[in-house]
Amino acid sequence: MANPPKSKFLLLLLTCLFTGTLDAMAAILISYKIPPATIFKFIASGWFGPSAFAGGTEMVLWGLLFHYLIAAIFTIVCFQIYPFMIRLFKNKYLTGVIYGFFIWLIMNYGVLPFTNIHHGTAHINI
Repeated sequence: MANPPKSKFLLLLLTCLFTGTLDAMAAILISYKIPPATIFKFIASGWFGPSAFAGGTEMVLWGLLFHYLIAAIFTIVCFQIYPFMIRLFKNKYLTGVIYGFFIWLIMNYGVLPFTNIHHGTAHINI
Protein backbone atom coordinates (compact mmCIF):
# COMPACT_ATOMS: atom_id res chain seq x y z
CA MET A 1 0.00 0.00 0.00
CA ALA A 2 1.28 3.50 -0.81
CA ASN A 3 2.51 5.75 1.96
CA PRO A 4 0.12 8.58 2.88
CA PRO A 5 1.19 12.17 2.11
CA LYS A 6 3.44 13.70 4.77
CA SER A 7 1.68 17.04 5.09
CA LYS A 8 -1.95 17.94 5.71
CA PHE A 9 -1.80 20.44 2.84
CA LEU A 10 -0.71 17.76 0.37
CA LEU A 11 -3.40 15.40 1.66
CA LEU A 12 -6.03 18.12 1.25
CA LEU A 13 -4.77 19.01 -2.25
CA LEU A 14 -4.84 15.38 -3.39
CA THR A 15 -8.29 14.90 -1.87
CA CYS A 16 -9.58 17.99 -3.70
CA LEU A 17 -8.21 16.66 -7.00
CA PHE A 18 -9.64 13.21 -6.31
CA THR A 19 -13.06 14.62 -5.40
CA GLY A 20 -13.20 16.86 -8.47
CA THR A 21 -12.12 14.02 -10.76
CA LEU A 22 -14.66 11.55 -9.38
CA ASP A 23 -17.44 14.13 -9.63
CA ALA A 24 -16.45 14.99 -13.21
CA MET A 25 -16.40 11.31 -14.14
CA ALA A 26 -19.83 10.84 -12.59
CA ALA A 27 -21.22 13.80 -14.56
CA ILE A 28 -19.75 12.45 -17.79
CA LEU A 29 -21.07 8.92 -17.17
CA ILE A 30 -24.53 10.06 -16.10
CA SER A 31 -24.77 12.34 -19.14
CA TYR A 32 -23.16 9.84 -21.52
CA LYS A 33 -25.20 11.12 -24.49
CA ILE A 34 -23.73 14.62 -24.06
CA PRO A 35 -20.10 15.24 -25.09
CA PRO A 36 -17.85 15.98 -22.09
CA ALA A 37 -16.81 19.30 -23.67
CA THR A 38 -20.45 20.41 -23.62
CA ILE A 39 -20.75 19.50 -19.94
CA PHE A 40 -17.80 21.73 -19.06
CA LYS A 41 -19.05 24.51 -21.34
CA PHE A 42 -22.31 24.30 -19.38
CA ILE A 43 -20.37 24.80 -16.16
CA ALA A 44 -18.52 27.74 -17.73
CA SER A 45 -21.88 29.21 -18.79
CA GLY A 46 -22.55 29.88 -15.11
CA TRP A 47 -20.05 32.72 -15.37
CA PHE A 48 -19.98 33.53 -19.08
CA GLY A 49 -23.65 32.94 -19.93
CA PRO A 50 -24.90 31.28 -23.12
CA SER A 51 -21.89 32.57 -25.08
CA ALA A 52 -19.84 29.80 -23.38
CA PHE A 53 -21.42 27.27 -25.73
CA ALA A 54 -20.06 29.15 -28.74
CA GLY A 55 -16.55 29.08 -27.29
CA GLY A 56 -13.96 26.43 -27.90
CA THR A 57 -11.28 24.86 -25.78
CA GLU A 58 -10.96 27.93 -23.57
CA MET A 59 -14.55 27.52 -22.35
CA VAL A 60 -13.97 23.83 -21.65
CA LEU A 61 -10.90 24.81 -19.59
CA TRP A 62 -12.87 27.50 -17.72
CA GLY A 63 -15.55 24.89 -16.97
CA LEU A 64 -12.91 22.50 -15.66
CA LEU A 65 -11.41 25.26 -13.51
CA PHE A 66 -14.78 26.23 -12.04
CA HIS A 67 -15.67 22.57 -11.49
CA TYR A 68 -12.46 21.82 -9.58
CA LEU A 69 -12.71 25.09 -7.64
CA ILE A 70 -16.21 24.27 -6.42
CA ALA A 71 -15.20 20.68 -5.60
CA ALA A 72 -12.17 21.98 -3.69
CA ILE A 73 -14.28 24.42 -1.67
CA PHE A 74 -16.71 21.70 -0.60
CA THR A 75 -13.81 19.33 0.18
CA ILE A 76 -12.10 21.92 2.37
CA VAL A 77 -15.38 22.63 4.18
CA CYS A 78 -15.84 18.88 4.71
CA PHE A 79 -12.34 18.62 6.22
CA GLN A 80 -13.24 21.43 8.61
CA ILE A 81 -16.64 20.21 9.78
CA TYR A 82 -16.10 16.43 9.67
CA PRO A 83 -14.93 16.10 13.30
CA PHE A 84 -18.09 17.87 14.50
CA MET A 85 -20.38 15.88 12.17
CA ILE A 86 -18.91 12.49 13.08
CA ARG A 87 -19.43 13.24 16.79
CA LEU A 88 -23.00 14.32 16.06
CA PHE A 89 -24.07 11.42 13.80
CA LYS A 90 -21.60 8.73 14.97
CA ASN A 91 -21.66 7.06 11.55
CA LYS A 92 -19.35 7.95 8.66
CA TYR A 93 -21.85 6.79 6.02
CA LEU A 94 -24.71 8.82 7.46
CA THR A 95 -22.33 11.78 7.76
CA GLY A 96 -21.44 11.42 4.07
CA VAL A 97 -25.06 11.23 2.96
CA ILE A 98 -26.04 14.25 5.06
CA TYR A 99 -23.06 16.24 3.76
CA GLY A 100 -23.96 15.26 0.17
CA PHE A 101 -27.49 16.53 0.75
CA PHE A 102 -26.01 19.73 2.23
CA ILE A 103 -23.93 20.21 -0.95
CA TRP A 104 -27.01 19.65 -3.11
CA LEU A 105 -28.99 22.26 -1.14
CA ILE A 106 -26.19 24.84 -1.29
CA MET A 107 -25.62 24.36 -5.02
CA ASN A 108 -29.29 24.33 -6.03
CA TYR A 109 -30.55 27.10 -3.76
CA GLY A 110 -27.46 29.13 -2.87
CA VAL A 111 -25.21 29.06 -5.93
CA LEU A 112 -27.02 28.19 -9.17
CA PRO A 113 -29.78 30.83 -8.81
CA PHE A 114 -27.07 33.51 -8.91
CA THR A 115 -25.33 32.23 -12.06
CA ASN A 116 -25.98 32.85 -15.74
CA ILE A 117 -27.16 29.27 -16.26
CA HIS A 118 -30.61 29.01 -17.79
CA HIS A 119 -33.09 28.20 -15.03
CA GLY A 120 -35.70 26.01 -16.68
CA THR A 121 -38.17 23.72 -15.05
CA ALA A 122 -36.38 20.91 -13.26
CA HIS A 123 -37.15 17.46 -14.61
CA ILE A 124 -36.02 14.40 -12.72
CA ASN A 125 -36.27 10.85 -14.10
CA ILE A 126 -36.12 8.19 -11.44
